[in-house]
Amino acid sequence: MKQITIAIDGHSSCGKSTMAKELARRVGYIYVDTGAMYRSVTLYALRNKLFREDGTILTDQLEAQMPQIHITFQLNAETGRPDTYLNGECVEQQIRSLEVSNHVSPIAALPFVRTAMVTQQQQMGQGGGVVMDGRDIGTVVFPHAELKVFVTASAEVRAQRRYDELQQKGMPADYADILKNVQERDYIDSHREVSPLRQADDALLLDNSHMTIAEQNEWLMKRFEERCKD
Repeated sequence: MKQITIAIDGHSSCGKSTMAKELARRVGYIYVDTGAMYRSVTLYALRNKLFREDGTILTDQLEAQMPQIHITFQLNAETGRPDTYLNGECVEQQIRSLEVSNHVSPIAALPFVRTAMVTQQQQMGQGGGVVMDGRDIGTVVFPHAELKVFVTASAEVRAQRRYDELQQKGMPADYADILKNVQERDYIDSHREVSPLRQADDALLLDNSHMTIAEQNEWLMKRFEERCKD
């Protein structure tokens, strides 16, 4: 069977990564979490004090240091899922913090950051057999992907999911702060000048506000099987 490229885009905290990881596991494809890549750049910027006190970015310094930022994914033998590595260090837990969430959208909007990440993503996805999720996979990274899905859910549902996830991990969480963050990220992601978040013309729309994880996984699996038969 021909190996295809699968692009899953959508709003923050709508379950894209969960869907993509599970599909990749079931069909034996490579999974790339592009959101984790932008979060890793954000973590790097926070650690290296590249944010001013008012939240603006020291863009010249970050751009000069971009060649030093290398992001990879390694399979976690215990979870069966890939973990994110920043310059050889596993940062899977650190990049999911609310501090990173609050800073990632302006980092992801920088043209030089997107150019660097898209180059790394395209290298990872050469030859098909890849599931990639993010904000611009079907529109910019892989515009010719055989299967494109755009995922969404209400901001309130997404905030609750994010809150529950942080609670389960034993990390501090406040629902009101998370909802505000989700709404702000939606606006920034949809209005940035470079590669704004939008549904590709040939993408399938999935609103999973009222779906279980199992239901959305089965929906995606059926779309995959249909596309492979075409």
